[in-house]
Amino acid sequence: MIVALINQKGGVGKTTLALHLAGEWAGKGKRALVVDADPQGSALDWSEQRAREGLPRLFGVVGLARDVLHRELPEIARGYDRVVIDGPPRVAAIARSALLCADLIVIPATPSPFDGWASAEMLRLLDEARVFRPELRARMLLNRCAARTVIARETAEALADHDPPLLASRVGQRIAFADTARSGRLVSETPAGSIAAGEIAAVAAEIDELAP
Repeated sequence: MIVALINQKGGVGKTTLALHLAGEWAGKGKRALVVDADPQGSALDWSEQRAREGLPRLFGVVGLARDVLHRELPEIARGYDRVVIDGPPRVAAIARSALLCADLIVIPATPSPFDGWASAEMLRLLDEARVFRPELRARMLLNRCAARTVIARETAEALADHDPPLLASRVGQRIAFADTARSGRLVSETPAGSIAAGEIAAVAAEIDELAP
């Protein structure tokens, strides 16, 4: 199963989600791979930092920030149970390529009082891809939700009838994610990250239910 985390908006937490979802699946015994399709290379940086820290390799991370994803990735993905694409912001050609090879598109969004959870460009690209792949599934995911805030609840309510639909699970705005990113770790590897790890596990389980 190839899952692409894409939103043409930046700062919605795609890389953090991609790495943690891969880690969750790897921890469940699945062969997982993260494809860093963002020219910034943050997932690759995390992997290199993990190696410098002498931590065990949980899953592979490869860089493929090119618009040939749809041609090259299906062959690469054959050896894996879960492939997670960390998509780029503001690079339509690479995002379009990811849409053409993924089984599921997950669009991370942060709670906002405005109707701008997914960029118009992102939704246009999704519509384009569905011309060629009408079976392509997509879901929104609320990420970086501040605890016990009205805005997160109101955003979820506003997205209840949205297309793409909203995943029931959501991920909080937690210091544990930032702390682990700097050390090449995952929240599941730190005592302070138990709540965050539980949220990631819930998202992964919900995505598993959508597996083809």
